[in-house]
Amino acid sequence: MTTAVHVQTVEGFGTVTVRPVDPEADAPLLHGWVNEERARFWGMAGTTVEQVREIYAHLDSLTTHHGYLVARDGEPVALFQTYDPAADRVGECYEVRPGDIGVHLLVAPGLAPEAGFTGRLLTALVAFALTDRTRIVIEPDAANEKAIARMLRAGFEMGPEVVLPEVDLPEVFIPEKRARLAFLSR
Repeated sequence: MTTAVHVQTVEGFGTVTVRPVDPEADAPLLHGWVNEERARFWGMAGTTVEQVREIYAHLDSLTTHHGYLVARDGEPVALFQTYDPAADRVGECYEVRPGDIGVHLLVAPGLAPEAGFTGRLLTALVAFALTDRTRIVIEPDAANEKAIARMLRAGFEMGPEVVLPEVDLPEVFIPEKRARLAFLSR
């Protein structure tokens, strides 16, 4: 088990714990999450447990990209990824500033609907992401209206729609993506 890198109690919500993904131990759980229809924008539909393990082992080997398992009161509730936009394809689509950090969030499927859940979860994740950074950049799929609306409610400012270029490396293939940039400053 990996050690928490952020623990925060959110009033009326519970204690949010953020810890690095353990590719070996977490792959079965994450496989179930990323293969749900609702996670189609995550881009990992159709992967096997072994492929999920390999993807997160590769991510774990990088110094610029990080995967985290997020729990509320000890129960896994989200997958959170951070990255240096200057070392990512999004950096080709906007002027990266010193202090920028990119993030991706996948809320776990199967959670009972709870009003305000994602907003309160974001309270802790934004605090974590901005610990030593000044601005968050997100790039949800331009067709993911639900994610875009959620980020607007969280205070993100909409940026332009862009096309993220394809990434085709021996370790990873990521297809081209139409995305909507959004920013949140400290």
